[in-house]
Parts: sequence; structure tokens; C-alpha cells
Amino acid sequence: MSLTALIIDDEPLARQELQYLLEHAGGVQVLAQGTNGIEAVDLIRNHKPDVVFLDVQMPGLDGFGVLKKLLDRKLPMPQVVFATAFNQYAVRAFEVNAVDYLLKPFDRKRVLQTIEKAQSRIATASVESASAAITDASVSEATAKLDALLKLVEEQAAQAAGSPPQVRANTGKVVVRAQNRLLLVDQKEICFASIEEGTITVVTRTVEGHSNCRTIEELQSQLDPEMFWRAHRSYLVNIQHIREVVPWFKSSYQIRMDDPKKTEIPVSRAQTKRLRDLFNL
Repeated sequence: MSLTALIIDDEPLARQELQYLLEHAGGVQVLAQGTNGIEAVDLIRNHKPDVVFLDVQMPGLDGFGVLKKLLDRKLPMPQVVFATAFNQYAVRAFEVNAVDYLLKPFDRKRVLQTIEKAQSRIATASVESASAAITDASVSEATAKLDALLKLVEEQAAQAAGSPPQVRANTGKVVVRAQNRLLLVDQKEICFASIEEGTITVVTRTVEGHSNCRTIEELQSQLDPEMFWRAHRSYLVNIQHIREVVPWFKSSYQIRMDDPKKTEIPVSRAQTKRLRDLFNL
């Protein structure tokens, strides 16, 4: 089944990367790209795509707000795939009946799985629509779910804004759980930390384990800001452990670390200037 799609994301690199993966997956025609939630509503109304790849966090109107606008205006609702760097939105995505969610940076196999899910959902929806029409009651139920979800997001954002600042650790040590042990690792030994599906992994040249911190921001608050750099929303790197700068997609870069796996880490478009300043590129 061939699908028509829109990509909505405020990060140019993320849009380009996802379009590249979709085009090479086959069976998906990307009709247009949008940079914010307001554009998303207009593009969905004009193009009527089968599926929308929708960033959760965008300035002004976020991904959940886009769906709320569509329901309020009683516009046809496409299949939705949420794209995000933060795994805490996964459960919320399914609460609003999204097809799937993709974590950034995107993984080719994961994108292929998502396309298959979208195709299956659309095929099922086509059969159901032949025997059941969208009623005011179903729209009201979907709106109520979104209203509750948006209220939860706003409450959590308010709590985060009013929370006391983290106290920076002065020991120079970070607790890492590895092989049922709690290790005290000198932060100078940390090559990088990453977050995936809500779990933060800390990597050194000799140890790989997990942090007890809930977010990358929480871990970053315990580390030396002169030593550690947020190269990407999902990665925190130790500048002293960068081995190589690798030119990548559309004038962007990846950095190769000096850990045993020689891990390559994407540099977000917003941090490209910082990378150039660091190494006089």
C-alpha cells in the first residue's frame, strides 16, 4: 500500500533525515514539510495525507495541540506518528491513538516498522469506515482525551518550572550501575551519556552502565559544564573524549568518540556552530 505523508518538525536536519529514510523505504510519498504546529494544521487541511510524522515539542503549538486543532475544526484526522527525542511522550502518544512514535535520532529499521504499522492501520480503518460513520460522540471522546492530556503536560511543565535548581555535585564522581554494582566513576573518565526509551547509559573506556538520573538534564547538572557538551538532545559528550569530527548529511556533522566501540554521535543543527567554535572548523 502506497502512503502519502507530511513531515512536521522545527528542526531542519530532522526533517531532511526523516524524508531521506522514508523515500528510501519505498511506498511513501512525502507531500510537504512543515516547521511548526500552525503550518501543520494548514498542510493537513490542504493535502489530506494518509499519515503525518509530527514532532511533539515545537514552539507555539506542539504536536498534541495540532491534533486538538484538527478535532476542534472537525477536519479529517490522518494517521499520526509522533517523533520525539524524549521517551516520556511514548505513552501519551498511544493515549491519543497515534500509530507509533519514533525516537530521535531516527533508526532505519524502526522507520520501516512504523510504515508497516501505518499501512495496517489505514487498511483496517478503510474497512471500518464502510460500516461506521464518525459521530459527534466519538469526536467528543477524542477531544476529552486530548484535553486531559494537554492539562497533564501543562501541569508537569509548571512543576518543572517551579522546581528547585539541582545542586551540582562537588565530588567529581558519578554513580553508574553496572553488573549489579554501584560504581563511582570519575567524570573525567566518562566518554558520553545517552538516553533511549527513558534509560540513560553512561559510557567510559572501561565501563558501560546506567545512571539513576531520570533525564539528561539532571545528569548534566552534576557534571563540569566546561567539560561536557550537549551535542544532541539525546547525547551528552565529554569534549576531551572526541576522537574525530565526521562530515555527515547536508553540511552537518557526527562526532566519533574514543570509547572501545568508536561510537558515532550526531550533532544537532543547533549545536553545529558550537562544534565549529570548539575545533575551529
